[in-house]
Amino acid sequence: MSNLLAKLISMKYKGKSNIKEYIMEISNLASKMKTLKLELGEDLLMHLVLISLPAHFRQFKVSYNTQKDKWSLYELISHCVQEEERLWRDISESTHLSSTSQNKKRKKTKGAAEGSFQQKKPKKDEEFTCCFCKKSGHMKKECPKYATWRVKKGLLVEPTAK
Repeated sequence: MSNLLAKLISMKYKGKSNIKEYIMEISNLASKMKTLKLELGEDLLMHLVLISLPAHFRQFKVSYNTQKDKWSLYELISHCVQEEERLWRDISESTHLSSTSQNKKRKKTKGAAEGSFQQKKPKKDEEFTCCFCKKSGHMKKECPKYATWRVKKGLLVEPTAK
C-alpha cells in the first residue's frame, strides 16, 4: 500500500506519453489502492492529477480552480486532452514562426555581409551618379532636372541667375 501511495504522489507528467494514458494510470493506481481498503476520493484524485501536470498547464489549472463546477475524472481527461492538443498547436505555430523569422534574418545578414545594405562612398577619382536623373558627373542636390522639378512642385523658389 505504501509503495502504491508513494508512486501515486511522486508521479509527474513529462509530456512524453499521451495525457489520457497518464491520467488512466493514476486512476488505475487509485483503484489498486481501493482493493487494499484505502479509498481516495475523486476530488483528491483530481487534485493529484492537476498537481502532477507541468508548468505549461498553468493556465489550465487556474481555469479549473476558478470554476464553480467540479469535473468528474472523465471530464478531466477530456479537458486535458483538449488542452494538450491546444498546447501542441501553439508550439508548432511558434516553431513555424521562429523558423521563418530566422530565415528572414539570415537573408538580411547575408545581404549585409555582401554589402548590399551598405552605402558606398565614392573615391576621389570616381564619378558621382545622380539618383534623380541617373546621369553621372553630379549628385541629386546639384541636378538641374531636380531643381526644375522642385520649382514646379512649389518646394523651392527658382534660383536667381548670378
